[in-house]
Amino acid sequence: MPDSRGERVSAEAAGCTGLFGGSFDPVHRGHLGLALAALDSLHLASLRWLPNSAPGHRESPRASATDRLAMLRLALGGERRFVIDESELWQSEPTYSVNTLARLREEFGTTTPLVFIVGADHLMGLHRWREWERLFDLAHFAVAERPGHCIDESAMTPGVAAQYVRRLAPVESIAAKPGGCIVRFPLAPMNISSHSIRDLIAADSNQPGVREMLSAPVLNYIEMKRLYRANP
Repeated sequence: MPDSRGERVSAEAAGCTGLFGGSFDPVHRGHLGLALAALDSLHLASLRWLPNSAPGHRESPRASATDRLAMLRLALGGERRFVIDESELWQSEPTYSVNTLARLREEFGTTTPLVFIVGADHLMGLHRWREWERLFDLAHFAVAERPGHCIDESAMTPGVAAQYVRRLAPVESIAAKPGGCIVRFPLAPMNISSHSIRDLIAADSNQPGVREMLSAPVLNYIEMKRLYRANP
């Protein structure tokens, strides 16, 4: 399948680049809210969306790679700071963050700041990621914090807690070096998940909750293609 590399040049010409990976099955307003908050709070020049084929730590996506890519393009609209990286979307093997970051570090070189965007829950479970300690050699980590869901060091494993204390830094620090810092940024509360959206659509795609969680173009696409329905 074709790649989107031609779209990246102008968006990533200078400054820090954010990295946001996931299945996006489907992409929803929570994803968009997090991405926009990261752009503004972290002062990113661009944000690269990294849809994957089969994440190494989760179940396989329900929608096809073609449909998930189409929905992602519809959701992102005309935001010029957003770039879609299709490199891992068409793979048959599971995707691991350490391989993704190693590939991107090779592409961007050794000096460009890369900022891997995650939720607080991902940081708590970082010890379960493949070669997790190596990740800090490849990029910064930016952790989204929702009100009432503060990062709790006591809930981390000793190894992750030690790295957290050692690497925690102000947002301004990420522009000074290519990786190695952990920064935090605020995120407005938004109780949305792709899993809950799929369950709601399977029960009744006309439920009001579905329309609140998805942008209109994405919802229209889901309805047109009859995605996630119990009886397609």
